[in-house]
Amino acid sequence: MANRYRDAREQLKVAVRSTLHKRNLDLVRHPFPVRIATALRHLGIDTVIDVGANVGQYGASLRASGYRGRIVSFEPLSDAYARLARRCAPDPGWTASREAVGAEPGQLEINISANSYSSSLLPMTSAHTGAAPGSEYVGTEQVPVTTLDAVVSAHDIDPAGTWLKIDTQGYEAPVLDGAGERLGEFAAVQLELSFVPLYDGQALFDELVGRLTAAGFTLFGLDAGFSDPRTGRTLQCDGVFVRRELIARAD
Repeated sequence: MANRYRDAREQLKVAVRSTLHKRNLDLVRHPFPVRIATALRHLGIDTVIDVGANVGQYGASLRASGYRGRIVSFEPLSDAYARLARRCAPDPGWTASREAVGAEPGQLEINISANSYSSSLLPMTSAHTGAAPGSEYVGTEQVPVTTLDAVVSAHDIDPAGTWLKIDTQGYEAPVLDGAGERLGEFAAVQLELSFVPLYDGQALFDELVGRLTAAGFTLFGLDAGFSDPRTGRTLQCDGVFVRRELIARAD
């Protein structure tokens, strides 16, 4: 009886997964937001800087995964920011600012994508639009820009207890530039790593991994990100880097 039940359960799981795969979906035992929340607890990190928050998906997923620490989100697009602000308003531990984060303070023109979350301060390449129809730019907007160095000071943040998440669609390097000498003080950095240019002028996987390694971080985790459905090629992944001495202490 137990064997029949186990076999029926496995057949159901196969059928469900097959149906999901036909729709380019899947079920995983330990989804990425849960792994991030687990790492935050394990490493004793109590603050998250959420650069490129869009409408608050990242912060909401952390909360749903059990993280109860501080979140400071940055989103430059006016429409996305309005939704972000409404989302975090009931949460006293989650604040939002309508700013881009870059290499130096000022004003820049951001390209607005039809899907919002692909918007970038850089031009989009055909590799991106070909793999993701509906991500094309549909307009521009002038946005204020701050730096990580200024963020740390303005929000009274201790980088040693902070997880820095960067989701800026190819603009990762200027965000890191704006941290200055404080970059190596952060507890952890999470950012997108592209294997092919999805935005003109962006830093790719090898350059960003080398830069963070040189700054004292160790690659802590990877998660599949963006693939080309026409070829199956992985175009981008999410990488997590943790300060070496923090890993040694936590382990």
